[in-house]
Amino acid sequence: MGATVVSAGLVAFWSSGFIGAELGTREAAADTLLMWRFLAAAALFGGGWLLLRRRRLPRRALAEQAAIGALSQGGYLGAIVWAVGLGVPAGSAALIAALQPLAAGALAGPLLGGTVTRRQWAGLAVGLAGVALVVRDDLGGTGAAPPWAYGLPFAGMAALLGASFLERRARAPLPPADAVPVHVLVSAVLFGAVALAGGRGTPPAGAGFWLAVAWVVALSTAGGYGFYWLSLRRSGVTRTSALMYLTPPVTALWAYAMFGEAPGPAAVAGMGVAAAGVAAATLRTETGARAAGGAGRTSSRTIPFRRTREEPRTGAVR
Repeated sequence: MGATVVSAGLVAFWSSGFIGAELGTREAAADTLLMWRFLAAAALFGGGWLLLRRRRLPRRALAEQAAIGALSQGGYLGAIVWAVGLGVPAGSAALIAALQPLAAGALAGPLLGGTVTRRQWAGLAVGLAGVALVVRDDLGGTGAAPPWAYGLPFAGMAALLGASFLERRARAPLPPADAVPVHVLVSAVLFGAVALAGGRGTPPAGAGFWLAVAWVVALSTAGGYGFYWLSLRRSGVTRTSALMYLTPPVTALWAYAMFGEAPGPAAVAGMGVAAAGVAAATLRTETGARAAGGAGRTSSRTIPFRRTREEPRTGAVR
């Protein structure tokens, strides 16, 4: 496949995760959906690992990856799916989540000793202003989610940042083929415990729920991550990170086509403002990465989207 096809596939399949969250939470509680999603993903990835790659993993590596999986899956996905289940539009949740690379770049200085430019700080501020416009438009609509629910995607983004920084400092890193099964297994145990404790472990009888589970496993996990790795190999980390910022408008189109959720003028304007902030913060980084010797390298001034998945040594599944 050419680079254009891979890029389009990445954006489309990655956006499908937010649509799957809305599909599933229309049929069942968020923890029920997540429990069965990760049970299916654990069977898929764990079975593949046992069949093709079975080997002894260091205890330190298992402990590190278990913590990373709990943050990147339990914290991030749990917050996103819960927010969508409470009524936060899928496009708005995607927009907030897409600010993660900007926040990571801003925190690179205090946490990792990197240099954060004024351009990056300005881009983060403009991006947050765009999110504020979108949220304001959402709250003005009928049947809007409670205001506090919009804090959940931010909490999920913070959990994902924590997982990214933790994995970057891992003392016993694992390659993606070994890390991903650990992540999904930990997530299955975590969400299974939450759902069973709340008496919500039994799946609904209707076919709609299983369609949603199949959607998120096949499209979001297998499709999204498959295209992600293809994009990394063909285009490098900088371009792949930039493509993630196209997911909010694509998610909004998905939501309009499937659910009739049309964003208002203020929401469209907010997405444009957020995109401008992203461009301001990442354009120089992308140019610098090319000058440094290719798109497959990044400068020390910023952390790209989910650094954990960009380095060949490890990966975090969505």
